Amino acid sequence: MGIIQDSLDKAEEHTATRPLPKSAPAQMRFLVKSEKGSTMAVARLLGVSQRTVERYVKAQIKRPRKDLAARMEREVRRRWQPRVRERAKKRAATVGGIVIETRARFGFTAAPGSTDDSRIRRITQALPPAYAARLFDAQAAGATEQQLRDIAAEGLQEIYFKDHGRRADGLQVEFTDIEYVEMEF
Repeated sequence: MGIIQDSLDKAEEHTATRPLPKSAPAQMRFLVKSEKGSTMAVARLLGVSQRTVERYVKAQIKRPRKDLAARMEREVRRRWQPRVRERAKKRAATVGGIVIETRARFGFTAAPGSTDDSRIRRITQALPPAYAARLFDAQAAGATEQQLRDIAAEGLQEIYFKDHGRRADGLQVEFTDIEYVEMEF
């Protein structure tokens, strides 16, 4: 995955209203429940035997290997509270918008006489719901990292650099060399 995709996923995880199951048996029971009771599907998902899944569900095994524990936690996080996540995304796409914080290199294509040298900037900016909706739609459609980056760059261009069209007419922003991106909605 890319940095924008990971940031969107992490922001989505932070919308949860309840903590994740902590113990390995509780996580395994949750995964089995999310797969409609199929221990075989969970076994394929985690790369273990069906019998191993059954033993975790019955709490006969309580401490998984590190690699299995990481896979279990990743899959539980991915499936945890889907309706809460969807509500948060819908709210961000219609009312609240999305806050993006980044440290990256921003370059410009601007009118003659202005500098277009790129430089590292740290920006925290709230983007309106329209950009949040575009990001979520592109993510759901399987957009590439570059497409997600372009949407975020366009949002920052219009809101931060152009100030809703009040300045810097004709400015085009390039969003490159991203050190980090954090999003919140």
